[in-house]
Amino acid sequence: MLNKIFDRKQNDGASIALAYKNSPRVPRHSGGWAALRKRFEKEPGLRVIEAGPINATNINFITELGHSLFLADLVHEAWSGNWVKEGAEGPEWDVQGYLDHTLPLRGLKFDVVLLWTALDYLPEALLSPVVERLYEFMNPEGQAFAFFHTLTTGDAALHCRFHLTSDDTVLVQLAEPQQIQRSFTNRSVERLFSLWGGQKFFLAKDGVSEALFTREE
Repeated sequence: MLNKIFDRKQNDGASIALAYKNSPRVPRHSGGWAALRKRFEKEPGLRVIEAGPINATNINFITELGHSLFLADLVHEAWSGNWVKEGAEGPEWDVQGYLDHTLPLRGLKFDVVLLWTALDYLPEALLSPVVERLYEFMNPEGQAFAFFHTLTTGDAALHCRFHLTSDDTVLVQLAEPQQIQRSFTNRSVERLFSLWGGQKFFLAKDGVSEALFTREE
C-alpha cells in the first residue's frame, strides 16, 4: 500500500521530509474504524483524544459530529529534545514531565483515544506510562483504537497520519519522518493493555494490525 504513497527510488530521509506534506492519501479498509465509527455516529457528546499527527480532517470530522477533541501529538513531542535529563546514572527520560506536558488530563474523563501507530514510535521509557495515563483518564466503556506494526523495515514502517472518513476506510498519508522503535505481536499488545478488560483484534495487512480496547470497569 505505502509504495503508492512514495516512490521507492527516492526513499531517502531528505526526500521523505520534503514529500510528506503533499503526499497523496491512500484509502485503507479498517475493521477497527468500522466498529468505532458507529459509536461516533450514535452517541452524542463524546470526549476524544487524537494522539497521532494532528490534521484538520479529523478535527473537523469529530467536532462536526458534536464531540469534543483533545489534541496530543505523542510522538513528535517525545522526540522534541526536551524530555531527557541527567540522572544519577546518566541521561534518563523525564517521564512525569512528558506526561504532564503532553497529556495534562487531570479533572477530565474521555470516551475515545485515537492512538493510531503512536506506540510504535515512542521510546521504551514512555510506552507503558502513556498507556497507563490514558487508562486512568478513560470513562468506563472508554475505548482506545490503535494500529501496530508487525514489521520494522520497508514501506510498512513509514510514519503516517490517518484521516477519518464517513465509511469503513481511513486515508493513509505520510507524516513527519520518525524512526520506528518496535514491532508488536498480539501477545505483546495484550500485555501492554492488560488493564483494559476488552481487547478486540482485527485482521492484519500491509504489515500493520489493528486493535480496539475497552475499559470495562
